[in-house]
Amino acid sequence: MPIPSQHGVHKRSLLRDNVFGSIRDAIVDGTFAPGERLKDTELETWLGVSRTPIREALLRLERAGLVVAVPGKATIVAPYDLTSTVNAQRVVAAMHELAARLAVPLITEDSIAAMVTANRRFEKALERLDVEAALSSDDEFHAVFVALSGNDVLQEVLEQTTPIIRRIERMRFGSFTARDSVSQHAKIIEHTRRGDVEATAIACRENWLSLRFALSQ
Repeated sequence: MPIPSQHGVHKRSLLRDNVFGSIRDAIVDGTFAPGERLKDTELETWLGVSRTPIREALLRLERAGLVVAVPGKATIVAPYDLTSTVNAQRVVAAMHELAARLAVPLITEDSIAAMVTANRRFEKALERLDVEAALSSDDEFHAVFVALSGNDVLQEVLEQTTPIIRRIERMRFGSFTARDSVSQHAKIIEHTRRGDVEATAIACRENWLSLRFALSQ
């Protein structure tokens, strides 16, 4: 399997979450392609950790639907699956709707300014077809509500489910079809400024469900 050129990226004392995050991100960004076999020895070389945290990370990734383990044979990167992706999308949309309901009553001018800035960066990244910058800016935008929600369980659910749809988002953000998200973000900001919890929550949910058009292509 192809692995990043850097070896020993992490120290031996690396937290399990970082091992999980590194492998997860390599799957999401396409470094490890769907169907690719993940070999413990090569992952050890890349990450600079022992097999134990790697196996634990792979088990977590299997529960998240990003890898498939064939007992006694191999662990492979899960192929794109429409059903599991749509299921994850619905959960993500519901969590962001909840985050909005919790966050809007607590919103500040600084928070709104952060959303405006993130959406401007998002728009510019889409114009350049810069997928990484678009994803980062989109994360910054939605993170405002997630952080203000103060709900740790909500954040944990999003950490588990968002990577499943992230692989599809990468395809969308590399095309001009994603520009609708800029105006959707603007509507979310407008509703937030007015303090309209219901309208903001619905707009957030629809923003995440709009990914269905990319999934159907």
